[in-house]
Amino acid sequence: MENFDWTKFTIRIAVKAKLEEIYNAWSQASEIEKWFLSDASFTDENGVLLSKSQNALKGDRYKWIWYLYDDIENGTVTEANGKDEFQFTFAGNCLVDIKLREEFEYVVVELTQKNIPEDDNSKRNIRLGCHNGWSFYLINLKSVYEGGLDLRNKDNRFKPMLNN
Repeated sequence: MENFDWTKFTIRIAVKAKLEEIYNAWSQASEIEKWFLSDASFTDENGVLLSKSQNALKGDRYKWIWYLYDDIENGTVTEANGKDEFQFTFAGNCLVDIKLREEFEYVVVELTQKNIPEDDNSKRNIRLGCHNGWSFYLINLKSVYEGGLDLRNKDNRFKPMLNN
């Protein structure tokens, strides 16, 4: 494990969908709630709440809430080109880069989380924990946009489980 990079990771998935759909899946509150969050909101630099169907822009802030978790994630959209790149702060000072590219009839979603601190807590909870979390949610993104099936557990009688 000597060459293991604890400061970042990249995972990819191919989703049979249109590029615009998958960009909106990250940048619109109404879409990100379909596969990732129980409640999402974006506000502009003046604190004005965006409509759930509006695309978040660079400099906008977000508030994200998951099913069955008490944690609330607040952060900033640091890049949003309206087409194939979306980046936001996450888990403290980490950055998550979303890069989309069309390949055949698919959109390849490449997620990189970087700037992960190297203390033991961050290695466990951010590097390993976020990798596991994003892996599940990217599979759920594919499932929702290809077939409509949401794999998340929303029943608080079952927690924690693989699909929380």
